[in-house]
Amino acid sequence: MADTGAAAQGTSRRRGRNETEEERADRMWTELIQEVRVAQMGVQILFAFLLTVVFQPKYEDLSDTDQTIYLVTVVLGACATGALIAPVSLHRLVSGRRIKPQAVRWASRLTLLGLALLLATTTSSLLLILRVATHDSFVPWIVAGVVAWYLLCWLAIPVWTRYRHTAD
Repeated sequence: MADTGAAAQGTSRRRGRNETEEERADRMWTELIQEVRVAQMGVQILFAFLLTVVFQPKYEDLSDTDQTIYLVTVVLGACATGALIAPVSLHRLVSGRRIKPQAVRWASRLTLLGLALLLATTTSSLLLILRVATHDSFVPWIVAGVVAWYLLCWLAIPVWTRYRHTAD
């Protein structure tokens, strides 16, 4: 039930946890930052390894196609890193401005963008590694299977869970 007095003052509206909008934003911010820490670690480690590839002697032996895949992968990794670190910068720049609910929404969007870019980075990394390691025609099928797995884990199960267990 909404607290109409508080709502009339513009301070908040009540939600399922009986928390104000600001309390909800604080809780959601804490949860989001914990989630971002996990994703940041993965993308930063992957990006660091990607940066070393160009300095390996075998890089010159890669076909033009594989070098292009590598360059695209590095750019995707850089973009994923930027998107997943962006919530920290956003928080620092807007902290104390009393706009945490809006900051949480933007940070959430940037995190989702970062996860999409991480999926693209991981996909192209896997494609490059399997192309170099096997030179077989089944590589695209393996990559497609892994992408399907990620989409199941990262998208389908969460969407199904949200749909299945969210009250009207």
